[in-house]
Amino acid sequence: WTSAALEFPTALLLDQYVSENWRENYVLTTIWNEAILDTLAKRPHFILLSIDAPISVRWQRFRERCAQENKEAPALDDFVLRNDEHLYDPLSSLATLSSRAQIRILNPTTTIPQLQASLDALNLLDPARMRPTWDQYFMQLADLAARRSNCMRRQVGCVLVRGKRVISTGYNGTPRNVTNCNEGGCARCNTSKGGGTGLSTCLCLHAEENALLEAGRERVGDGAVLYCNTQVFPFSDITAHADPCSCPCLTCSVKIVQVGITEVVFSQSYHMDTQSAKIFQEAGVHLRQYAPPREGLVNLCDLGIVKPDQA
Repeated sequence: WTSAALEFPTALLLDQYVSENWRENYVLTTIWNEAILDTLAKRPHFILLSIDAPISVRWQRFRERCAQENKEAPALDDFVLRNDEHLYDPLSSLATLSSRAQIRILNPTTTIPQLQASLDALNLLDPARMRPTWDQYFMQLADLAARRSNCMRRQVGCVLVRGKRVISTGYNGTPRNVTNCNEGGCARCNTSKGGGTGLSTCLCLHAEENALLEAGRERVGDGAVLYCNTQVFPFSDITAHADPCSCPCLTCSVKIVQVGITEVVFSQSYHMDTQSAKIFQEAGVHLRQYAPPREGLVNLCDLGIVKPDQA
């Protein structure tokens, strides 16, 4: 592990040094097995980043590098074999390391300035990557609640918060003591009916309803915020999906206003029907969208710095 001035014989010594100097930023590129990764990953100020590119792009880059160094470039099939050895060697298992990365970058850029500009746009030093903001924290709780959903149509989670303290959580599904939706409890959700049809026969409570019922009017009080991870669609796309929805529905909107919720936060783009929007506006309920730092697989072309035809 080296830099312009630093070299460490073991991962433990590196970890000790960085932990004592955690206010500085360091980049390490020599993580070749899970033992090293496990030593470093236990620290809260560590982010694992993997960078890859389509194999045809990498082969072309390697050919250009060989030409610059007056070396013979390998044939494509030889390059593919060496690539497989590099990724799946049992001693290094770089594929396993890559699967554990918080951010997996797909880099089709053709120049270093393009790569640097794209990484700047990704904002790798966002403090929220180390410690979630309140919005991020509560939205992740909503995501976790959604995993408890038994609805056959979609999974939705909701969290009610006041003074940065959780009041209640909820997820969509059939009521208590009723057979779970995913076990046949709701006939409507277990059919192939299109979205928006047969709603009067649906037995599933919405996540917002569940959270509001659990909290009650007195516990909610004034100044409460509702977080919901509902996945909904722009109005222009709504007919393209099997179970489109407005966000939130009219029934939930009325209940949200009644219990005194002052703000509703959604994690994804949304469509609101006219009636729900009017109710929120009249009642002074603020609606906003939260976008967390990008993680998982990120194609640098999607950041708007480099167009696909320039990559």
